[in-house]
Amino acid sequence: MERKKVKEMPIKNNEREYRSAIEIRAGDAGSYIVEGYACTFNDPYLLYSYDGYEVREQIDPHAFDGCDMTDVIMQYDHSGRVYARTRNNTLQLLCDSKGLKVRADLSGTEEGKKLCDEIRGGYIDRMSFGFVVKEDKREVTEDMQECTTKVLRTITKISKLYDVSAVSIPANDNTSISARALSDGLIAEVKTERSKRALNILKLKLKLEGDRE
Repeated sequence: MERKKVKEMPIKNNEREYRSAIEIRAGDAGSYIVEGYACTFNDPYLLYSYDGYEVREQIDPHAFDGCDMTDVIMQYDHSGRVYARTRNNTLQLLCDSKGLKVRADLSGTEEGKKLCDEIRGGYIDRMSFGFVVKEDKREVTEDMQECTTKVLRTITKISKLYDVSAVSIPANDNTSISARALSDGLIAEVKTERSKRALNILKLKLKLEGDRE
């Protein structure tokens, strides 16, 4: 038997989160334009799986409506030099039917050109992005027979996008720590609600037994 529950949650901690994104590509030789998607919409990805618990996440197509993207920067591994930024129009961000598209002009510095050459050569082919979630929705599905619990988090509102970064290893420390912390929190919520439900059932059972006496 499966039990489903959906909760809409405002986020209070305003902590920055990081997620790995899909591939980034560079244009032909002589061009220093790179393009990719920071995220794709309604495309669930696995965050964490352990001991019967599975946490997946997806991003709603309207999550970036009203998002602060006034000064987003492009870096390498979320640190160090800035290669492009929205404030000077060398970084462009566009939401389309697929997701949040990123287009960066890396021609402004020699370091940017080198990064573009590394992307073109396939040495770097992934992106990651840093953001703050304002609202999300969680759907919990419990299978009593299989003893498994699946959590699907849908990000419905992102308040701020900080950066998009080219990354050598998609599962970088920032991404892994952020995803694990979120997953641990969601699983803890499920366990707490399960304990409360069991306690309420026990109280009801004791009350019914008392009424019979």
